[in-house]
Amino acid sequence: MFTGIVEEVGTVAAREDLGDSAVLRIRAQRVLEDVALGDSIAVNGVCLTVTGVDPDGETAVWSTDVMAETLRRSSLGALRDGDAVNLERAVTAHTRLGGHQVQGHVDGVGRLLTRTPGEHWEVVRIALPAELARYVVEKGSIAVDGVSLTVSAVSAATDPDPWFEVSLIPTTLRETTLGARAPGDTVNLEVDVIAKYVERLLEARR
Repeated sequence: MFTGIVEEVGTVAAREDLGDSAVLRIRAQRVLEDVALGDSIAVNGVCLTVTGVDPDGETAVWSTDVMAETLRRSSLGALRDGDAVNLERAVTAHTRLGGHQVQGHVDGVGRLLTRTPGEHWEVVRIALPAELARYVVEKGSIAVDGVSLTVSAVSAATDPDPWFEVSLIPTTLRETTLGARAPGDTVNLEVDVIAKYVERLLEARR
């Protein structure tokens, strides 16, 4: 489990495609301070397993295997050498839950539509798959590329092209990859898992 509070922006050092999977090697520092093989690290909101760590000067490069399904259902399939990625270690019993409950299981891929600068923040509008729109509510939580955010506005329920908006504060713009995302870019989305559980329970009662 994660909280959606990004600890560090890492860099893809290398990508090796293996037909039905890929190996990503990611340069990082902070998230590797106490890492062990088998630990989980979220990469742009996708929970991945550490399979190796190699020293690289002041930083290190860690390796992870990515299945074909993950490459297909998230934006990780488009990652290339040199790309920046949001990184977060899995929570521990002593971690402050500063964001919300994030599983690292991406529900779909959204597309950034617009960025509207404010005096001290930016309002970002993101298109999302129609099947996810019912889980996104104003003032609710959503993870965008692994970043825990509060939804500030949503499209009408009847809109055939649903969207939602989030407001990004200077810290988020500076400390995550969302500050550099441009209209047209894709982002990983994970909706609040509680909404999905509630829906499933209500379906069973019917």
